[in-house]
Amino acid sequence: MSVARHFEALAAYRAAAIRIVPTDGDPEDLVGGGGGLETAFAALGQQALVGVLRDPGVAEVLLVDGDLSVAVERERERVGGRLSVRWGTTTVVDEPVEIPPVDRGWEGPWFRPEPASEVEELESALWDPGVPLHAVADVGDQVRWYRAGLHGRGAGAEPLRGVVRAIDPAELGSRSFQQAHGVKWSYIAGAMAGGIGSVEMLLAMARAGMIGFFGSGGLPLEAVEAALQRIQREMPAEGAYGFNLLHNPAEPAVEERTVDLYLKYGVRRISASAYMGLTPAVVRFRLHGIHRGPDGRVIAPNAVLAKLSRPEVAERFLRAAPNDIVGRLVEIGALTADQAAMAREIPVATDITAEADSGGHTDHRPLVVLLPSIQRLRDRISRELGWNARGVTPRVGAAGGLGTPAAIWAAFAMGADYVLTGSVNQATPEAGTSDVAKKLLLEAQFYDMATGPAPDMFEIGAKVQVLGRGTMYAQRAAKLYELYKGYGTLEEIPAVERQKIETQLFKRTFDDVWAECQSYWGARDPAQLEKASRDGHHRMALVFRWYLGQTSRWARVGDADRKRDYQLWCGPAMGAFNQWVLGSRLEALEARSVVAVAEALMYGAAANTRVALARAQGLPLPSGIDAVPVLPAG
Repeated sequence: MSVARHFEALAAYRAAAIRIVPTDGDPEDLVGGGGGLETAFAALGQQALVGVLRDPGVAEVLLVDGDLSVAVERERERVGGRLSVRWGTTTVVDEPVEIPPVDRGWEGPWFRPEPASEVEELESALWDPGVPLHAVADVGDQVRWYRAGLHGRGAGAEPLRGVVRAIDPAELGSRSFQQAHGVKWSYIAGAMAGGIGSVEMLLAMARAGMIGFFGSGGLPLEAVEAALQRIQREMPAEGAYGFNLLHNPAEPAVEERTVDLYLKYGVRRISASAYMGLTPAVVRFRLHGIHRGPDGRVIAPNAVLAKLSRPEVAERFLRAAPNDIVGRLVEIGALTADQAAMAREIPVATDITAEADSGGHTDHRPLVVLLPSIQRLRDRISRELGWNARGVTPRVGAAGGLGTPAAIWAAFAMGADYVLTGSVNQATPEAGTSDVAKKLLLEAQFYDMATGPAPDMFEIGAKVQVLGRGTMYAQRAAKLYELYKGYGTLEEIPAVERQKIETQLFKRTFDDVWAECQSYWGARDPAQLEKASRDGHHRMALVFRWYLGQTSRWARVGDADRKRDYQLWCGPAMGAFNQWVLGSRLEALEARSVVAVAEALMYGAAANTRVALARAQGLPLPSGIDAVPVLPAG
């Protein structure tokens, strides 16, 4: 290891020049401002200077400042060194000195390092999650790092100042989560609606021992069923996967038919998203097949992972299913009376994802506030209802803004049982969207986000976070909502405004759009047309929602003529990820497989954990050590 590492300690003497002569090799020099050696040597004494000789690789140290020179060198004839101080040609001091131990009163642990394992570059060693490191005392407050050695006293033993053990990504988060879902890591590739969270994504994650969720929200039921059939054909036998169940207050029948499909094809996990309360559909999925095991405990084969950002919503999922919903399910034959009784012994959701500032539906909550709040709520309800005594411990995960290893590590450091990523998976080869859309996402910065009306909750003013750079969706959709709030029917909209909408946004007339709406809703939900025939305001909503729905489809298929209209659900994590991988192997789209993204984030988070362990032990670390780069997988 280079003797230049001692310059930092020797700089305290404020000499004009410092030379370190190694026992083997060429001298190393450092030039300083000078003018302070006399004062500093009088104040500091010789201890730090002589202490450099504790390093067997150092033969001599020389400090020079004007006419004053101070030197210490290792003596071959005796165990120790010799100090000399000169003014010009006059020798002021020439005497033997003892090379001091680091800490004469050290009573802590000792370590006998293997000299060949000394760390040359701390950053790369500390960032390698699989290599244990040992810090032994050096001059002053400094330490030397070794990869190997023996603990305890003996020849060559040094005071052990700290240990940074190897960290496997599997140690991050909850073992319970890994066991419950049969995965190697506490990491989810979250559902992205419209099939962006694709079958390819689920298969890739499952083959790598992880879990992903299909983005069924907003897709026709035929497309969802086709995805289910393909999953059944191609999913590995032990593969874990799930499907999204997106709350649809405007079309509750769609939720019910979606659950019908999931039960038909044996889906065991759903990601319940955008819920403001519980619905019969999500409760029916959770309780389907509920029974008692041999030990009398309730077993629910189906798991609900609820993604939310409000405590009052979390509370509903953390409690047992409401009696009124369970009662209706008994009435229609979906549950037996015995199953209804069992339902009181389990929460609706086994996993609660605290979703912070994310793409799509979001409340822009800061994770450092939201996650602890949901954790405290979970703990209070679990104590109140005795979930732990029944062998049930709801887990709380984190999502939103997780685009770098530091963010992933921070979530785990706050006690997240698992992490869920979304936006960063949208710019991967497996994502079910167009290359045109992916290119826009690759160029995004964390500040390039905007919010606009949500297509599925347009009437109530709900919003989604989207990419603002390169598209006009947020502004154009906001204009439609402004017109919806300001006028009762399409006919009331001023001719000038109507012309702008028809020519610039729709590129067809309101009448042509309404004809498409009639065809679509006639097949999907005729009740919407019946309501529109009586309510002109609802007819306006359906026409405007046609545009909002098309904008995400244009992005998915890559319609170049509609690029300015693209609705790309995206959070700041996308920009943070792009910034992190700049210049690395993951900068290019083709290298960003969903598995490669997961591995880079999780191994990076493991490296950040090691940095935190070192810092917690008070070990000196170089600046920039937190900026973990993209590491090789494994």
